[in-house]
Amino acid sequence: MNPSTAQARVIVDELVRNTVSHVVLCPGSRNAPLSIALYDAAASGRVQVHVRIDERSAGFLALGIAARTGRPVALLCTSGTAAANFHPAVLEADRAGVPLIVLTADRPPELRSAGASQVINQARLYGDAIRYFDELAVAERRAGQNSYWRSQICRAWNAAYGEWRSGPVHLNIPFREPLVPDFDSDGAVALEWYESLEGRPGGARWTELPDFGALPSFVVPSARCGLVIACDTGVQAASEWAEQHGWPVVSETGGIGLAGATAISSGAWLLGVEEFIREHKPEQVLCLGRPTVFRQVQAVLSDPDVEVLLVRPDSDWPAPAHNVRQVGQWFAEPTKPADPEWLAHWQRADAAAHAAVTEALASEPWPSGLRLASELVDALPPDSLLVVGSSNPTRDIALAGRLRPDVLVHRNRGVAGIDGTVSTAIGAATVHRGHSYALIGDLTFLHDTNGLLTGPAEQRPDLTIVVLNDDGGGIFSLLEQGAPEHSASFERVFGTPHGADLGALCAGYHVPHIVAETLTEFRAALRPEPGLRVVEVRVDRTRHRDLHARVRAAVKSAVAGS
Repeated sequence: MNPSTAQARVIVDELVRNTVSHVVLCPGSRNAPLSIALYDAAASGRVQVHVRIDERSAGFLALGIAARTGRPVALLCTSGTAAANFHPAVLEADRAGVPLIVLTADRPPELRSAGASQVINQARLYGDAIRYFDELAVAERRAGQNSYWRSQICRAWNAAYGEWRSGPVHLNIPFREPLVPDFDSDGAVALEWYESLEGRPGGARWTELPDFGALPSFVVPSARCGLVIACDTGVQAASEWAEQHGWPVVSETGGIGLAGATAISSGAWLLGVEEFIREHKPEQVLCLGRPTVFRQVQAVLSDPDVEVLLVRPDSDWPAPAHNVRQVGQWFAEPTKPADPEWLAHWQRADAAAHAAVTEALASEPWPSGLRLASELVDALPPDSLLVVGSSNPTRDIALAGRLRPDVLVHRNRGVAGIDGTVSTAIGAATVHRGHSYALIGDLTFLHDTNGLLTGPAEQRPDLTIVVLNDDGGGIFSLLEQGAPEHSASFERVFGTPHGADLGALCAGYHVPHIVAETLTEFRAALRPEPGLRVVEVRVDRTRHRDLHARVRAAVKSAVAGS
C-alpha cells in the first residue's frame, strides 16, 4: 500500500470512529486518496457521502447538515481555489457556531515553490475563523504514522465540537503521488503496510475526550419587569422559562418556536413603537443568542436604562452599547417575582398589534412579502423545518407574527450573508425528519443556483423552496437608500434588476418549478409533496416601502388605543 492510500484510509476510519456520519466531497485529483477511501466507507455503510461539483455550494450543504444534526460534518476538496471557495461557509460556521471539519488536499512542500499547478498558500487559509488548524506531515512508510494520523483527527473533532463553542476546524493534508491505490499481482488492492493500521478495539476513538460543558455558567434575572428576546438559539426553552416566570418573550423569528401565554407574536412591531416602549421599558432584557436583524431590538439592548443579561455558549458576546451586565451559558431562577400588570400590558398590546397587522395585510392586493410569509407559516405542516433567507425573508417572517411552536426554523445569521442558502436548505432538509420548506429572495436564489445541481446518485430531500422574486434588491427599498431623495441612483446600484428566468434555470437542473400567481395557487403549491421543487411568487418591490409604512402606522394606532 502506498503512503497516500494508507493515510487516507486511516483518516476516514478515525472520522467515523469520532461519530462523523456525513461527509461532503468535491471531486479533484489531489484529494483522490481520500475520495476513494470515502467511497469504500460509504459502500460498506459506515458513512454517508454527498458529492457536489461546486465547492461553495458544497460548503453550505455541509453547514446545513451540521446545523440540523448538531454534529461535525467533514468537508473535502482538492487544492487551490477549490479550498478558497469553502471560505464563505467557514465564516458562517464560525459566527454561527456550527461544527465543520474542513479537509483540504494539497501538494507536498517540494511542489509549492516549483510552479506546480493548483498551488496557493493553504496554511491558515481561513484566518481566525477556525477553532483549530494543522497541516499533517506528508505520509511516509515508517513507524508511528497510524497513531499520529488518528490523534490529529481526534484533536480536530474535539476543537470542532469541544470545550467552549462548536465551529469549523481546518486540516490541510499534502499528498505525494501515487494518489490512487496500488494493486498486487492478482489485481487486488495492495494492503500491506509498515505497521498495523488498526484503530482502537470496538470502534473506539483513538483519544477519548471529556464531556465539556457539564457545569454551565448562569445568568440570574432580578427584575419584576423583564423581557426575553430569543434569537436563533433556545427559543423553546426561552418560551418555557418566560411562561413559568411571567416575562413576555419575543423572537427574531416572529412566533415560530414560541409557545405559551407569555409569547408575544408581534414583538418585532411593538419594539418599534417608541411611545409603547417609553411607557413599557423593561428593567432587564434576557437575550438568548445573537440578535442581528432589527434595529429596534438593537435599540432596546443599547438603552443605558436597560440591564442586559446575555445567554451565549462562549465569551464572544454581542454588546451593541458595550453595557452587557451578565453573560452565561444558561439562565437561572429569577430573584424576584414578575409584575403581573407588566405582562398584561404586553399581552394587550400584542393582541392589538396582531389584529392590526392581520387586517392591514388582508386589505392589500396579493402578493406582498408580508402576506406571503403569513400564508407560508400558516400552511406549514406540523414538525416542519423552515429555512429562512437573509434580507427581506427573515424580516417578513418575523413581522408576519404567526405563532407556530411546532415548526423548526434555521437562518444563516452568523454573518447574515445570502451565500449558499439553497445549499444550506438542501443540507438541513436532507437530515430533517419531516417536511421542509425554504423562503428566500430572488438574489439569494440566483447566488446559489448551483445548490440545485445534484447528480443522479445523490439524495434529493423533500424540500419546497419558495422564492419571493421582486427582480432585485428589495431589501434596500426599506432602508435609507430607498427614500425618494435617492431615487436617481437607486435602481442602478441598489435595486439591480436582473430579469432572470428562474423557471428556465430550474429546468436546466431538472428541478420542478411553478409560478404561483394567485393566492389560491400559492396555497395549493404549499401542499407537501416528495422531492425538490421551486415555487416562485413575483412581487412588485416598489410597493414594499409604502406597505411597511401603512402597517407600521396601523400597529401604532392600535397599540395606542389598547
